[in-house]
Order: sequence, then structure tokens, then C-alpha cells
Amino acid sequence: MAKVLVTGGAGYIGSHTCVALMEAGYEVAVLDSLVNSSADAIDAAGEIAGHRPRLDVADCRDESAVEKVITGVHPDAVLHFAGLKSVPDSVADPLRYYRHNLESTAVLLTVMERCGVRRIVFSSSATVYGEPDELPVPETAPTRPANPYGWTKLIIEQMIADVVRADPRWTAALLRYFNPVGAHPSGLIGEDPEGVPGNLMPYLLQVAVGRRPELPLYGTDYPTPDGTALRDYIHVMDLAHGHLAALEHLERSPGQLHTYNLGTGRAASVLEVIAAMREATGHPLPYQVHDRRPGDVAELRAYPAKARQDLDWSATRTLADMCRDAWAWQSTHPRGFR
Repeated sequence: MAKVLVTGGAGYIGSHTCVALMEAGYEVAVLDSLVNSSADAIDAAGEIAGHRPRLDVADCRDESAVEKVITGVHPDAVLHFAGLKSVPDSVADPLRYYRHNLESTAVLLTVMERCGVRRIVFSSSATVYGEPDELPVPETAPTRPANPYGWTKLIIEQMIADVVRADPRWTAALLRYFNPVGAHPSGLIGEDPEGVPGNLMPYLLQVAVGRRPELPLYGTDYPTPDGTALRDYIHVMDLAHGHLAALEHLERSPGQLHTYNLGTGRAASVLEVIAAMREATGHPLPYQVHDRRPGDVAELRAYPAKARQDLDWSATRTLADMCRDAWAWQSTHPRGFR
């Protein structure tokens, strides 16, 4: 049984990936500071998979703590999710994002090298592309992030690429995913944002359970069929299995650096998501139209052919599946894990 360490494994995408890994037979250990996540997610992931993963509570910037965990676990690979992830927060406090995300990754890579663990899957983001020149967006598209969060992701990609180039014993996968939504079909784990949600679906879900009166809809004058922005939404379990496929690919392809888009290749508009969520929840989900937000683009969707070819992976779940599973989580956890 291969062992993997999942940093940030108590978070939204990390916890769902832990489930996919355990169901595939991996022995999973989690390193998480629990600053923006909950140990309840680890308990719930263990309930789904039939056994609870090991959890060590520590900050990835704490080198001695990270080394203690890695030497105790002896992982064959690391899946790196840990980091701050709010675009608006990164714009408001960029230095916090640069210090936290870059320092934590530098510490992690340093300890991995010292302990002889040289296989990593990095949870990157499509934010590295910024406003695209072409649609759908291939992995070869120019990278020009529009916010500090996106820049931290791109700089971390560069850090990992330089490590791999410097030492052929390293192998890495950089996964640029688009808009993860939904929840595990059991409803036991799901997205649990702190404060006001910055993304469409968790905000809609909080309207559905009565935590917020209406959705702010930013922009109805985009050059799209219904005037609202188009995004490539991917079910979080499809995304989790994409991480699993990338990990398995690294086991077969040592000494290389791989970059993959994880998305469906299809885009849904804000109004289409609202309609799908109304169908799933049975609630009216009122919204109030506002002006466009600075930096928002009309359309963003992935070209995922490389992941299909190399990883034998593709997203299979529909928008209706995403809304149904997200509602299964939110309706039974109206205030999240709190």
C-alpha cells in the first residue's frame, strides 16, 4: 500500500481527494493547520472511506513540524493543497498571500528533499492564465495572473519546475483546475467557506438555506448568449479523481514535470447555474443585478485533451449532478461543519 501525505487535506478539495485516495487503496496522512478548515472533514472522510486518515495539525511554514510529520509518515508522494486561496483577500492583503503560500511551499520542498521524498502533485489553478487569448484554454496558453493569489500559484509552479530540472530524481504534476463545485454524493463533506462566499455556488447554497437574502449577480451585459459570465464548472469528485490519476501517472513517469488542465471543456452561465440550483433545491433563489466586477472575464473554459490522453481521465458529472450533490451537503449542514 503506497503512502501519501496530503497537505491541506482537511480543506474542500483536499478532503474529497483524501476519499478518492483511500478508496483507491492508498494509506493517507493529512497535514493541515485547520486555520480555514475543520477536523470534522477528516472524520467525515473516514466515515465515507471506512477508515480515518492520520491527521497532524501544523503549519506548513513550520519546518521542524513538517519534518517531524514526513519522517513519521515516510510518504511515497505528497499532494500539496495547503495555502490561502481567496482572490479578493489576496488583492486586499497581497503580502500575507506571498509570505504564506510561497514560504509554506519552499519549506515543504526543502523537507521533502532532505527526507528523500521527491514526488509531488501540486494543486494549482486556472487563475494562472488570467484573461485568455483563446478558448478553450490549453496548457500552452500564456500565463499572466490578474491577482496576487494567481501569482502565488504561478510562482509555486516555477519553484517546482526548477527543482525538477535541477534534480532528475524529482517528478511532479501541476494541476490547473477551473471552477470546482459540488460535494461528495453522501452529503457528509462539502464546501464550507468562512465569511461571505467569494464564489457563485456556495453563495447560492447559502441563499437556499436562508443564511443570505439574495445573490449578487455581477454583470448581465457580457458578450454571451444570456449576458452573464460563462465558466467551466467541474464536480469536486471529478477533480479528486484527477489528482488520483496524476499521482498514478507520476508512479509510471519518474523524473519529469507534467502540467494538466482539469476541467470539463464546457461552460455554463451564471443564469444557467441559478436555474440548475433552483431545480435541485426547490427554492426560488432571488438575485440582484450589479455592475461587472473588475477583472472578471466573459468566458473561461479548459481544453482538457492532454489529461484525457496522458491520464486517461475526464470529467463525467453534469451541472445537475454538481447542484444535487452540493445541496445534499448544504441542506444537511446549513452552517457547514460549524
